Amino acid sequence: MTLLFDLDGTLLDSNDIWRQIDVEFLARRGIPWTETYNQSVIHATFPTAARFTREFCQLAESEDEIMAEWMDMAYQAYSREIPLKPGVAAFLNYCAARGHTMAIYTSCEQKLCYAALEHHNLRGLFQSVFFARELGVEKRAPEGFRTVARLLGIEPEQCIFFDDSPVACKGAKIAGMQVVACRDPLFASCREEMAQFCDYYLDSFNDFTL
Repeated sequence: MTLLFDLDGTLLDSNDIWRQIDVEFLARRGIPWTETYNQSVIHATFPTAARFTREFCQLAESEDEIMAEWMDMAYQAYSREIPLKPGVAAFLNYCAARGHTMAIYTSCEQKLCYAALEHHNLRGLFQSVFFARELGVEKRAPEGFRTVARLLGIEPEQCIFFDDSPVACKGAKIAGMQVVACRDPLFASCREEMAQFCDYYLDSFNDFTL
């Protein structure tokens, strides 16, 4: 069985970092952070989030300038500070020792993703890392999961996908994958919803074995 993992909020305890970045980015421009803004960018790839931010906040900066500022704000955290979620390192090493193929599918930027994996000495555990931006889809889209499965040389039904986001979990489920919902405080209020359509709801990787 192939194991496919989200990065932010699933392997990395990073969702609050992005909230802090959004709050600071908007505050620099005298704009308050709102839940409406958050829900519009939290699931999006960098270009989509930048385009929304530029239009929603009526900013003079280009989308490339917005993304560059976000990257500068985030890189130190990803390369030095963001911890793994509890039990992640032990679980990944356990799965690797059992011969499971493992890959990542993320809407995170490549530079940030690799910085975090290298910081935690995990990059060598994954056969492949797929980026929604490079695939040209938003990560919630079922076709992205089907493309990832095809690139891995498997059928979606042969894959278990781990993610904290309700919309990403739903996209993977529609695509035909088995889905493990991973608890994160950002989506804690969605627990009952996710438990209904996911195959398993995971409170901690310390509590899960294959």
